[in-house]
Amino acid sequence: MTRREFITLLGGAAATWPLAARAQQPAKFPTVGFLGSNASAWSPWTAAFVQRLRELGWIEGRTIGIEYRWSEGLPTRNAEIAAEFVRLKVDVIVTNNFALSTLMQATEVIPLVFPLGTDPIGGGLVASLARPGSNVTGLSMQSVDLASKRLELLREALPRLRRLAIIGNVGNTQGVLEMDEVHAVARGLGIEVAPLEIRRAEDITPTFEALKAQADALYVVGDALVNANRTRIMTLSLSARLPTIFNARSFVEAGGLMSYGPNFSHQFRRTAELVDKILRGTKPSDIPVEQPSRFELVINLTTAKGLGLTIPDSFLLRADEVIE
Repeated sequence: MTRREFITLLGGAAATWPLAARAQQPAKFPTVGFLGSNASAWSPWTAAFVQRLRELGWIEGRTIGIEYRWSEGLPTRNAEIAAEFVRLKVDVIVTNNFALSTLMQATEVIPLVFPLGTDPIGGGLVASLARPGSNVTGLSMQSVDLASKRLELLREALPRLRRLAIIGNVGNTQGVLEMDEVHAVARGLGIEVAPLEIRRAEDITPTFEALKAQADALYVVGDALVNANRTRIMTLSLSARLPTIFNARSFVEAGGLMSYGPNFSHQFRRTAELVDKILRGTKPSDIPVEQPSRFELVINLTTAKGLGLTIPDSFLLRADEVIE
């Protein structure tokens, strides 16, 4: 073979390399944008979401991509992440309740799914539970509706409850709705309320210091800011010897006294099923917002003993789980 023939042959082969390489590349799989408040706090729920996707045939890194982002409860991060997801052209976004309004402003096209909706209708997130409308759907926690039940349980466990502190993020519209409901129910029961209003992580310690432990218990309104600062809230409440009630068992596992609400891991498994429907062609506007059918009462008996509380056996028997 002459030198000229060799160069011609080599050049012809090189021209086919990009085509061959493209032919070997796998087809682009769908991508989920996953926005939570804190990686550590959300880890059991993220695992439940990924596991259910796998059961439905979506294997992370092989048939589906997941872009994880964490806001740490900062509204500015929500806006940054929303813009990033739009730029990445993700196929669906799973978002916490706190960031949903920001994402709704960022896109009217990308489907948005919320696993933990506090009050989707009252917060203006959906038109109705049956027909959410636009590009939004998800699962409700019925937090506002459950406020009276949580307070009832707290009062049953603490018969001498006279003054209740409520901590919540007043920058979160749906969190404010729950705080107002707790306040109204407490007032009807003759319980004095001490609101601990926060907007950022730096507000948490001063609000506890201002309280000066002048309360019999603490009602914690959960949201992204609270979840991201779970350890700090737990440490301060235990130092103040305040019995606490939350909306999720993860707080009780971390040292809180009790929680009452839906099973969050189950909520995230159901969220994976909604994502599966959307990726297979169903419009989010045609997927009704689901409400939990079962609620769990979880009690940390170790914390109760540490606070010097005696929880009646009849109350413990009603619990779905007692942590000892």
